[in-house]
Amino acid sequence: MTAIIEPVAGTGSPVILHAPPHRMRDILIGSLGNLVEWYDFYAFTAFSLYFAPAFFPNSNPVVQQLNAAVIFAATFLARPLGGWLFGYLADRHGRRLSLTISVGAMCFGSLLIAVTPVYATIGFAAPLVLALARIIEGLSLGGEYGASATYLAEIADPKRRGFHTSFQYVTLIGGQLTAIVVLLLLQKIFLSEAELKAWGWRIPFVIGAFLALFTLVMRRNLYETEAFKQAKNKVSGLGLLRTLLTYPRELLLVVGLTAGGTAAFYTFTTYMQTYVRLSVGLSPDTTTMVIFFSLVFAAALQPLYGALSDRIGRKPLLIFFGVVGSIATVPILTVMKDAKSPFVVFLLICAAWVFTAGYTSINAVVKAELFPAAIRASGVAIPYAVTVSIFGGTAPVIALQCKNLGHESWFYTYLASVIFLSLLVYLTMRDTKIRSAMAPES
Repeated sequence: MTAIIEPVAGTGSPVILHAPPHRMRDILIGSLGNLVEWYDFYAFTAFSLYFAPAFFPNSNPVVQQLNAAVIFAATFLARPLGGWLFGYLADRHGRRLSLTISVGAMCFGSLLIAVTPVYATIGFAAPLVLALARIIEGLSLGGEYGASATYLAEIADPKRRGFHTSFQYVTLIGGQLTAIVVLLLLQKIFLSEAELKAWGWRIPFVIGAFLALFTLVMRRNLYETEAFKQAKNKVSGLGLLRTLLTYPRELLLVVGLTAGGTAAFYTFTTYMQTYVRLSVGLSPDTTTMVIFFSLVFAAALQPLYGALSDRIGRKPLLIFFGVVGSIATVPILTVMKDAKSPFVVFLLICAAWVFTAGYTSINAVVKAELFPAAIRASGVAIPYAVTVSIFGGTAPVIALQCKNLGHESWFYTYLASVIFLSLLVYLTMRDTKIRSAMAPES
């Protein structure tokens, strides 16, 4: 096995790390949880057009979707807590344990949604139980991101770390694609629209629970990273937070580099299904197909951009996202709203992904490269979860509220402004490929 060296934070002493015996297998297994968790998470948005009337009886479909989006955003309040809890587990007890428990929590949350009675049966308790299930999933997602990003970065070949960690978003987008495939099969082959609205919307959440159970079994034998096993000074919960506060610049960097990227990501993934359907006016079937193929395009970009970052660095890609995103977001969304052709809508979403992938493909590795091994998972997860709660989960709510007020274009300007603020961070931060807290290239 190839030996690499990682410095121990605060000591200057080298630690010999050995390459894992089955690196690509473990990368795929480590990434698989993202597919499962984002399948469940995206299924909520993809199927909300069918179940929202059952939980929020209202004649206005925009208000129904707004209520569903509020619950979607409310789950993000749990993500910082999930980031702290699972980050602590990953840094104190191992990346494998954290990854295993997080996917188990997603399994439970998905099953809870699948069996929740509707408003007509239990009244106001129905949306409350739905919100509880989403909060559990929010806890899971808050932990999965940090532990997964840390695991993939630590197990990756240092010379190909950008490429290997890009699979986090390949599988993440793959989860969204899987949810859409399930939606298409139910729409086109197995169920009528009436059946989908009556009970068929429960099926994808049952599928999600079984996928999570499969991943749970796969992760039981996941290889634990050498960086964790040899990390010194593993700290307790309160000690972990105190140690994190000794890295204020890095914590703020995670917030700054995440804000614009997460707002763009949630706009061009979770919100696009609703936007193309309600604002552009495409039919449900056409909307699903447009979103599906745009996500295929997005997934294909991730390893290409990740590999490019291994050659030219992380910072140029982030700056590319910031510059083009600040300039092109408003024109893309404005033209898309008036587009009548599904192909034009598809091309416009793909154009947005050309710059958004500059962030998504490498954001995990950039954050992991900021922190030493002993606090890496928490350093990535906690500030990321807080930022996603503020700028990511709220994006659909802000967009729908602007639409409800009759000023949908306000959201376009808001998104471009948040991307611009992140650009200011990209311009001033160090390139973590060149100056990394992780094992150097050898």
